Order: sequence, then structure tokens, then C-alpha cells
Amino acid sequence: MSNTYGEWLKAQREAAGVTQQELATAAVMTRSHISHIEAGRRLPSKADARRLDKALNTGNVLTSFLPDGDGAVAEHFESAHALEQQAVELREFALSFVPGILQTERYARAVLSPSYPPVRGKECDRLVVTRLERAKILEDPVSPVVWALLDEAVLGRPIGGPDVMAEQIMHIVRLAESGRIRVHVLPRSLGFHPLLESMLTLMWFDDQPPVAYSEGVRMGKVHDSPAVVQELQGRYDLALSDALPLKESLALLRATAKDYGHHD
Repeated sequence: MSNTYGEWLKAQREAAGVTQQELATAAVMTRSHISHIEAGRRLPSKADARRLDKALNTGNVLTSFLPDGDGAVAEHFESAHALEQQAVELREFALSFVPGILQTERYARAVLSPSYPPVRGKECDRLVVTRLERAKILEDPVSPVVWALLDEAVLGRPIGGPDVMAEQIMHIVRLAESGRIRVHVLPRSLGFHPLLESMLTLMWFDDQPPVAYSEGVRMGKVHDSPAVVQELQGRYDLALSDALPLKESLALLRATAKDYGHHD
């Protein structure tokens, strides 16, 4: 990634006489994210770029010259995407399909291809690349800490067909067996549970309060109200307490992959 964008941001910040923390506060971002942008390791979302322009009084320069190439995400996910890349801990709950950061290429393509309105091949490729780019946060062996809580319905829905599902499930198993993530399955026999309404992501940071993100059809919301975040954390903890332990969850994942045709 070229660092021209980050260098220009740093120059404007220093010309304004503000620290990274002061700019982060004004733009409702984290100091670490500002640092990553200036160093060329990250790019802001469009929403973040607009807030940076406003905080630095730079018109729409940072928004207009935001490089393309970092992929494409739904507009309602932009802010959550930026936060996801800054988080030091992520706790995912999946109701319908595997969380984005855990998806394999073939599974992601199966999720993204049959959209409405239909997307062209090149656009689908771009969406898949973006989803796989998100997963690169797992290349760091330690941070972020990732927990995945999966409704058993996620495993039973053969997205992409048996071969794709077997590959996807074993990808999760390998991540868990390596210690990179923890995974727990909420058994179908449980019936109602406190997260049955939608998917949920909980995020913690090293220099700002935790937030939560929930998503439905063509809509998503970042929750930063302390009371709401605390409630959603409580719901997650309650659901987790009813989930299968790690060992049993992995056994179920392996058995499901075998049912889909996986052979050790």
C-alpha cells in the first residue's frame, strides 16, 4: 500500500498542531487506527475519511482521494469494518452463515454470488477479495483474540454444496486446533436463545470503549452506547454458557464435515 495518503494525513495533522489522540477524539476513531493510517498499514473507511476531513478542516480531500483497491464493503458495514481492523478482541456470533473473517474463498463466493440484484463476475471477485482481506487479521498469531459462537444452523445449511461446506468447516477446525481462535456451537436442541434475533460482533480496543455491531438484511448498526453494549455482552455471555464446550464443539464440527464428505 502506498503511504502517500498516510503521509499527507500526518502532514495535515501536524500543520493543525494536534496529536494523534486529539485527532482520534475529534474524528471519533482510535489513536491506534490513526497511527496505522499514517504509517500506511490501513486505510480509513469512507465514513472515517469524512470525519477526518471535518476534524482537520480539509474540505473533502481525504474523502475524495481515498484509494480504491482496499476492496468493497456494504455501506452499512463501513464503520464496523474499520473498527474490526482496530480491535484487540472480537467475539462473533453467527446465526445463518460463517462470520466473514473465518470464511474460505469458495464459501465466500457461494455467499456473495447469488445476490439480488445480480453482480457481475468482476464485481463478485472484488467482493470476495475484500472478504478474504478481512481475514488477514488472523495472520497475526496473537491479536486480535477471536471467539466464534456458531448456531448449529450455520453448519446444517449447505452453502456452496457439500464439498465447499466440508472445506469451510475444517478451516474453522484447524484455526481452533492451532489455538488461533476459540469456537463454540449452540446446539439446535437448545431451542430459543438470547441471540436468536440477528448476528452479533462484540469488539474491544486498546484505547477506546468496547462497541457492538448487529446486522440484518441490508442494514447494520454499530452500537456504542455503554448500556446497549453491556446488554449485548450479557446476551452473548448467556448464550455462550449454553453452548457446547470447545472439545465437544470441535467433535461436532469434524463429524459434520465428515457427513459432508470430508476424509481425514
